[in-house]
Amino acid sequence: MNAAVALVVAYAAGSIPSAYIAGRAVKGIDLRTVGSGNLGATNVYRSFGATVAVVVLAVDMLKGTLPAALLPALVLPPEAMGTDRATWWALAFGIAAIVGHAKPVFLLWKGGGKGVATAAGIFAALSPVPLGIALVVFVLVLWRTGYVSAGSLTASASLPLLLAWFEGVWSPITIVAALVCVFVFWSHRANIQRLRDGSEHRFGRAKPGEVA
Repeated sequence: MNAAVALVVAYAAGSIPSAYIAGRAVKGIDLRTVGSGNLGATNVYRSFGATVAVVVLAVDMLKGTLPAALLPALVLPPEAMGTDRATWWALAFGIAAIVGHAKPVFLLWKGGGKGVATAAGIFAALSPVPLGIALVVFVLVLWRTGYVSAGSLTASASLPLLLAWFEGVWSPITIVAALVCVFVFWSHRANIQRLRDGSEHRFGRAKPGEVA
């Protein structure tokens, strides 16, 4: 497969708006008009409950995992697999999927998600142990604070440090994890402001008319 075509495939996979589809399928509504308006698993949970949210979360993670895990073998010769070259391509395909999730072509580039689950899917494919530890950090912060955004930000900040320990400071995956961390903080800038002024909503279903 041509590398450019593979990047388009990864972007298209990331563009599959699982939360939007869930909203239409479950209640016939556009999730962008409900709660926070974000097409992510947290807004799905608040709007439709845990079962639908788990399905959406799994799909969003797979949108990062599958391109990173499968596409390099379709682009590179067999002898390149397992090298830094293959890792860079896997990361490139994963980043294309994150871009698709944030700016989905199927929704005319409007109203995508924040990319946390899709990013987690990439690192689950390439370095699962550090990702698993970062997920534990996410759960602990969520449990202590009640804020999904705080858990996401803390986990995204811890992942590059964990990868630096496991993979090396200058490994491709550590470098990209640091860049993804910057993107996650940027995509959560409104949440950060709400955390600072005390108006961020805690984990759970939003009340009718409440902004999640």
